[in-house]
Amino acid sequence: MERTAAATGLPSPDPRGLLDGIPCQPAPARPAPPPTGPPPATWTAEPPLPPPLPAEPLPAEPLPAEPPPAEPLSAGPGGAVSEAGAPAVPSAGGVRRRRRRVPAPFTLAYTAVLAVTSYVTAHAAPALVHALHQGSSTDVAHLVRAPVLVLSASALWVAGGFASPFTLGFVVVLTALERRVGGARTAVVFLLGHVLATLATEVPVGLAVLAGGLPGSSLHRLDYGISFGVAASVGALAGLLRPWLRLPLLVGFGAMLLQDLIAYTDPLTNWGHLIALAIGVATWPRLRTWERAHRLAAG
Repeated sequence: MERTAAATGLPSPDPRGLLDGIPCQPAPARPAPPPTGPPPATWTAEPPLPPPLPAEPLPAEPLPAEPPPAEPLSAGPGGAVSEAGAPAVPSAGGVRRRRRRVPAPFTLAYTAVLAVTSYVTAHAAPALVHALHQGSSTDVAHLVRAPVLVLSASALWVAGGFASPFTLGFVVVLTALERRVGGARTAVVFLLGHVLATLATEVPVGLAVLAGGLPGSSLHRLDYGISFGVAASVGALAGLLRPWLRLPLLVGFGAMLLQDLIAYTDPLTNWGHLIALAIGVATWPRLRTWERAHRLAAG
């Protein structure tokens, strides 16, 4: 009992001291409070980007074509200036120059031929000149044997020489006509007047000889020259002029022809001039069409 009592009388130990030898257990973890800000950025390794491809140049849009500037007139050899609109040709020095255009090539070439034949007429022996004129005459006898030859040859001579008024009229009138309708059409008008007026005057002579109204010597009447062709060209040119130029030209030229007819020095030739003038007037409708076509072709 003592033992029990003694034991019962011992002081009770402090429980905190008894726990000092027991290892402390970790307290249970408290849950973390929810984040109030943006979540932290996380870095992840990404594959490197491929290098950029070189940029291809865009095709350049063509600019609208601009009209070429007007080229100044270029001086040719000797200081001559070429005409506008003529084709340019390279020169020896590499500088392009324009080719000069002949204003009326048919008229100039024909005038050169008339100058040569007029020189022969003025300086050759009279017997030779007479033989040439007689062989080129468009009388009835020659027209029956060789019409094409004599109609062509008779237009190579100027009655009265190169200083004749018909020569000046030839150059002025045919140049003006050629610049409006061209050389080929000018030649057609000239030949129409020359051929038709010749036939209109010579055929009645042949018929009169056959009828006995004229002597046989009339079949060999000397007839040559360019006057019929010039008269037809005057009549044709009048149709292409303005009215204030057309009327004075026709009245003045017609009055001159009538005066020659009244003088009665060579009635057959004078009638031929009037007929040729009427032939030229008759070509007006066709000539006006030719003039429009020539302008379109020349641009």
